[in-house]
Amino acid sequence: MQLDLSGHHVDVTPALRGYVLKKFERITRHFDQLIDVHCVLTVEKLRHKAEATVHVRGGKVYADATMSDMYAAIDALADKLDRCVKKHKEKTSDHRAGEVIKARIAESRTRPTEP
Repeated sequence: MQLDLSGHHVDVTPALRGYVLKKFERITRHFDQLIDVHCVLTVEKLRHKAEATVHVRGGKVYADATMSDMYAAIDALADKLDRCVKKHKEKTSDHRAGEVIKARIAESRTRPTEP
């Protein structure tokens, strides 16, 4: 996984970078086919916003979170991304499983029975 972390009106300190990496490790445990992660941390007056785009095999997943604290925003973002990545993984795996089951049923119907 390649992480691109940038800040808008905020300096990305090594502590913030380490915290983001630690939170995104949980996502890689659930779905190991992450290609690229682009994360932007933004501060606007009293609002701290964290947004990320995750490139996975088969598409992109986007999420954002706004809180009064940057670390809380990163936590909320990681939770949202985790749910979205799990949903994406279930969609791809269920889709393929459904096709296999349909193919086996069709094959059993067309196969002649032995006496």
